[in-house]
Amino acid sequence: MRIFPLATEAFGRLYRNRALTLAMARREVTDKYTRQVLGSVWAIGHPLIHVCVFIFLFQVVLKQRMGGTAGLPEFDYVVYLLSGLIPWLAVQESLNKGSTVITSNASLVKQVVFPLEVLPVKSVLACFVTQTVGTLCLAAYVLIRGPELPVDYTGLPRTYALLPVLWAFQALGMAGIVFAISALGVYVRDIKELVQVFSVIGIYLVPIVYQPEMVPERIRPLLKANPFSYVVWCYQDACYFGYPEHWYAWIVFPAGAVLAFLFGYALFRKMRAHFGSVL
Repeated sequence: MRIFPLATEAFGRLYRNRALTLAMARREVTDKYTRQVLGSVWAIGHPLIHVCVFIFLFQVVLKQRMGGTAGLPEFDYVVYLLSGLIPWLAVQESLNKGSTVITSNASLVKQVVFPLEVLPVKSVLACFVTQTVGTLCLAAYVLIRGPELPVDYTGLPRTYALLPVLWAFQALGMAGIVFAISALGVYVRDIKELVQVFSVIGIYLVPIVYQPEMVPERIRPLLKANPFSYVVWCYQDACYFGYPEHWYAWIVFPAGAVLAFLFGYALFRKMRAHFGSVL
């Protein structure tokens, strides 16, 4: 696989179809709530309600704290939880939508001139609405609660400035994964079921609700074998720790995102010629 020609082709095609991709992503978000009384307000309402429930449960009812052991600072558990949970929910939504994005758009796939690579990417972009709202809720909570880390002129920890970089690599990596599973889902319809199972148990396979130090040492390497752990660790470093506690994740996550994108696109490109005949 020649990396540079492949990357040039992938980004070139996506750039030429950027307007179509954004329009379809916007439509996917709005169409989901068509004919509902509040309409697209639910795109904000759903993540807002979820975040408020977690804040009430762990801050008001349980008054849970995190850290204070193994040399780690003792901070608000809500911040730790939401730092990893918010991006994970976007990843989960991307996987579920991506597994059927080709099969559910058979009429578009059969059009010779339609750029098929738009479909997986627009599904990934649509999921960032939930993540953006959730992140804004987390930032608002930190501001109201009072930051426990050094802050800049915004009143937020300085490491929040790294979030756009993390979003970019997350979008890149998720696009690659969705390229792959969407292409495989055309030929192996069980992919959808496997993705749904992983979406349910996946939250327990990455350190979102617990710290890695809580896991028995003999099975702790399994966390590092899970590529999604590095995504969560980077977000926790930016939103919870305020410094690169998991410095290796800042190498593995970007590198893995680029490789996932290139591999996923290469697989998608190889298999897309036969989509129409299979569907």
